[in-house]
Amino acid sequence: MAERIAVFPGSFNPFTIGHKAILEKALPLFDKIIIAIGYNSDKQTATSIEERKTAIQKIYNGNNKVVVTSYTTLTVDFCKEQGATFLIRGLRNESDFAYEQPIAQTNLQLAGIETIFFVTPPEYSHISSSIVRELQSYGADVTKFLP
Repeated sequence: MAERIAVFPGSFNPFTIGHKAILEKALPLFDKIIIAIGYNSDKQTATSIEERKTAIQKIYNGNNKVVVTSYTTLTVDFCKEQGATFLIRGLRNESDFAYEQPIAQTNLQLAGIETIFFVTPPEYSHISSSIVRELQSYGADVTKFLP
């Protein structure tokens, strides 16, 4: 049986408790999950990709099913390079689904990569990296939103 490999892509700027909750739901379903930090020239980043990578690796230290890396290519091309046939995406609300659905359909048509959607637990559905960054920029304590 082929190894079930999934990619969980994102900027993870920062990696929040919502991201962690999604990954925890996905872990039992896959042999390997690659947390893939993508480079997005349109997004302002508070920390470097290497800093984010190190922070996420600390969370999953000792879990041999989780690999943390970065990429600069098209996500489906990265998936093919890694031998992954699944993408993991979290949905906080209907707006997330409306945004993610056409991307998922395109990825399936382009590369045969199936997107698996996980619904964010209700207690985390209001948390986004953007909100956390905004709070940080004003010096707010955001530790309760981070793993």
